[in-house]
Formats: sequence, structure tokens, C-alpha cells
Amino acid sequence: MENNLSLDTAVQAKLNTWLQGGYDQETKAHLQQLLANQDTDTLTDCFYKDLEFGTGGLRGIMGVGSNRMNRYTVGMATQGLSNYLIKSFPNQEISVAIAHDSRNNSDVFANVVADVFSGNGIKVYFFKELRPTPELSFAIRHLGCQSGVVLTASHNPKEYNGYKAYWNDGAQVTAPHDKNIIAEVNKIQDLSQVKFTRDASKIEYVLEEIDEAYLEKVAGLSVDPAVIERQKDLKIVYTPIHGTGITLVPRALERFGFTNVTVVEDQATPDGNFPTVVYPNPEEKEAMTLAMNKARELDADLVLATDPDADRVGIAVKNQKGEFVLINGNQTAALLTYYVLSAWKKAGKLTGKEYIVSTIVTTDLINRIAEGFGVDCYETLTGFKYIATIMREKEGEAQYICGGEESYGFLVGDFVRDKDAVSACAMIAEMAASAKDQGKTLFELMIQMFMEFGYYKEDLISITKKGHRGASEIQEMMQELRENPPKSIAGSPVVEISDFKTGFIRNQQNRQERPTGLESSNVLQFLTEDGTKVSARPSGTEPKIKFYFSVKEPLVSADDFDRVTQVLDQKIDAVINDLKLR
Repeated sequence: MENNLSLDTAVQAKLNTWLQGGYDQETKAHLQQLLANQDTDTLTDCFYKDLEFGTGGLRGIMGVGSNRMNRYTVGMATQGLSNYLIKSFPNQEISVAIAHDSRNNSDVFANVVADVFSGNGIKVYFFKELRPTPELSFAIRHLGCQSGVVLTASHNPKEYNGYKAYWNDGAQVTAPHDKNIIAEVNKIQDLSQVKFTRDASKIEYVLEEIDEAYLEKVAGLSVDPAVIERQKDLKIVYTPIHGTGITLVPRALERFGFTNVTVVEDQATPDGNFPTVVYPNPEEKEAMTLAMNKARELDADLVLATDPDADRVGIAVKNQKGEFVLINGNQTAALLTYYVLSAWKKAGKLTGKEYIVSTIVTTDLINRIAEGFGVDCYETLTGFKYIATIMREKEGEAQYICGGEESYGFLVGDFVRDKDAVSACAMIAEMAASAKDQGKTLFELMIQMFMEFGYYKEDLISITKKGHRGASEIQEMMQELRENPPKSIAGSPVVEISDFKTGFIRNQQNRQERPTGLESSNVLQFLTEDGTKVSARPSGTEPKIKFYFSVKEPLVSADDFDRVTQVLDQKIDAVINDLKLR
């Protein structure tokens, strides 16, 4: 196809393939319109690369092109995964589970995935209604599947959708499977190689039996049912933010024994347009506004919110002044770790063979808490698939208790191998009930935790760089930090630099290096003399580079909380200003 646009050769070649190949007329007409409009930037962004598996699998803006989520990229990914499954599990019946969230086209894409798997002779267990991501992870092992797929873009804006691929352990695919699947996808040069024709005999619809088995496991996580019985009327406000959480979170809270749960009605109906929020993300204050308003109206004890696929949880509680405030992901993960280990210790369940897991950009407070309880804490790369890898490696040797990461993900128990907001909501409610039973709020419990283990405060700045040009700018920023790392940050000398791409941690004083012990990942981390930690990491699922900051101070008294908070806030501001990130 000849045109007068100045497009990169590779982009032009891919565009020609889509214009001349077996793609539908609507797709071709859309591309012709972009050509007529001479929209070089959009065409380049649509075709300059293929979607790749990152920490969250396949994820992108919905639309036309190889760098977009559409029935063709979803079909080719599924064909590649099918080919890899057939190679990996020869001479046996292969089965997969498929679920989807509330996003626009999630159900459409889920059906495309079912078409291709079944067309390849693979047995499909298909959730006949939308369900949370963690239930899909559970279903894979419960049903004895070799793989699974959930169609979701988690907490991304409404323009996005995604495809999370799982292996037979219920965890998202990791090396070498992720690269091998991509290699299989890249071998597919023509749409004719994708088996889009459904074999209905290979598809079995599932729902209630999996719901029941999963909820039974969730109910079994409760450590202190007696405290729930005493505080069963704890006032809880819950919002699913138009997502899948509505299907299971209220039921899980009921199974635990909570009787006073109010759902935010304006956000209760699943809707991929997310009409009441800008971003369907419990990390965003704006997304929590309706729930917090309802909590003030009811004088609630706790606010719970889940993202569209119900793997992330956000909470709000009353502070010392009785005002509802948001608790961030690091604080939530630390609080849950603190509560679960305390409850296990009280119940006599700690034997010395238990462990927890955190990630390299999550608060070090979790490590300190684990030390305090004599429990091993393993650190791994960002992404729950890496936490699941440790769970797989330790199976049969030690007992996993819980694990979490700063991005609002937490998992108690090992029957799911991904972050799970359904079970986390239930455990947070039990934690709040336990605190109330002691005459405390969750906020006061958090202050108690800081007094015991140190007051750690974290912050995060995300810099968005969209498109092909943005991706290059992010790489340039990382390169500059590698070539010219800061010698000091906010007045404190940098004593250690961890480069997870090269796999080495360098002591800046004696210049000695030691291995990180983790697989390569494009993350840089700077540790200063006063314990400040700064991490730089390009997102695996969004066009962003993220800077994580962690500072700490001792907290001697609850009365000193506001003053120390101010000191820590000033410290974070100094770090941000020093690195010129504002």
C-alpha cells in the first residue's frame, strides 16, 4: 500500500500487512482513515511494536494495530500460548480456565480466547459471568488446569484492556515461560495460522462450584473468629468501583461473620466506562470519594475499595481527630502483616518454619516486623508473579503466611497465587474488629506498630511518557541515573546502589559488589546513610517511570505522631527536590 506519509520502514511493513491481510473491513477502514488524516503519530504508536508480556501480562489501549488490544492481538497471543502448551504438555489432555472483568470488551476478548483454545483442541473451563482475578488463579489449581487467562487491565484507565496469562501453579507466567510464549507468538506471521473457529464441545461453563470452593478457603483464613463474633456489627462501607468485587467481597465478609456491610450503590453495578471516577483505582483519592462520603454519613468504622478485577484493595479509616483518611498500600501491607503475625503468635501457630514475602520497592517496615516475630522475610522483584515464584520454591519446606507489595496488593494463605483483594478485604475487616475489641481504631493500631518497629513513610511519583517517543525518554532517564548516580540525597551520602538490571549491589565506600540474587529487571535503588531509600523503575504495564521514596524515624510516643509525620514529610520533599522530580 503506497502512501505519502513518512513512516518507519518496520511500521509501514506492519501497516501494509494489516491493510492487505485477512483483517475485517472495519479495521481496514479505520486504518485508511488514519492514512487519509495523515496521522503519523497514531499509526506509529499502533504499529511500532507488538504488545509484550510485562509484570501484568499483555496490556494496552484498545484499538487497531499490533500495539493495541483487539481480537487479533488477543487471538495471536492465545495461539502462541496454545502452541507452547501443546509443546510443554505432550500426549495429555490440556485444560485452561478463562475469566474476565467488567471492562469494555473483556467479555468479547474472553470469547476470542475460548475460540482459539478450543480450536486448538484444548479443554476450556469458561466462567459464565465476570469474576475477580484471584478466583481465576484459584480455579487453575482447583480444576487441575495447565494454564489460565483473565481478561483485565486491573486499575488502568477505561481505554485499556489486558490479558493475564497463568501457568499450572496458578501464578502469572514467569521466565522461561513468558519469553517462550512470546517466541511462539512471534512465529505467527499470518492470521491464517490462528485457529479462530470455536469447538463448542471443548468448552465447559463454570461458576457456582468454583465460587463455593474459593469462598470456603477464604473463610478458613480467619484467625480469630471469636473477636468477629463480638464485633460482628462493625460498620463497613464497601465499593467495588464498578468492578468484579461486587460478586464475592460482600459474600466473603458475610462468611467471616460481618453483618453490617453497606455497598456504595452508585458504584455497585459493573461498568467498563467507570462513570463515577476518573481512574478506577483505589490508590486514587478521587476514586474513594463516594465511599468516604457514605462512611461519614453512617459514621462507619472502615472503608474498603477494590479495583475492577478485585486484586487490589484500598482502605480508609478514622484518624485521631475522627476524620476519614486513606491508608496507602505500604501501610496496609505492613498493618496486615503486623496483625496476621500477631494473631498467629497469639494462637500458637508460629513454629519457626513460616515465612512472608515482600518486594524490593515495598516498605522495609515489613522486614522489621518479620524480624520482630522471628519469621523469615524474602524480598523479590515487583509483581506478584515473583512472590508466587518464592511460594512455589518453598512449597513443602516452609509455610507461607502472607505477602504484599506497595501497589495495594496483598495475599494471605497460599490457595491463590496472585494478589487477592477478596480475602484481603475479609482480613482487613477482622483486623479492624480486633482493634475495636481493644478499644482502638485501625489508625491507632498503625501508630502502635510504628512505635514498636519504627515510623516508615513512603511516597511515589509517577511520570507519564506516552507513545514511542515517551518509551525512549524513559530509557534515557534510566541511563542518565546509571551513568551519573547521585552522590548524596537530601544531604545524606548514598552508601549503596542496587542495579537490578546488572544484578549487583555496590557499596559506595569500599566499591565492593555483591549479587542481588534476583533475575534481571530494569530497576535502580539508592540507599543513603540515614536509611532513606529511593527506587527508579519503569512500569511494566503503563507508559510511566515510577520513583519510590522511603524515609524513617523512631516514634517514641503516640503524642509525637504529628510532629514526626511532619519531619518525614519534609524529608520526602527534600528528596524529591534534590532529584528534581517536581
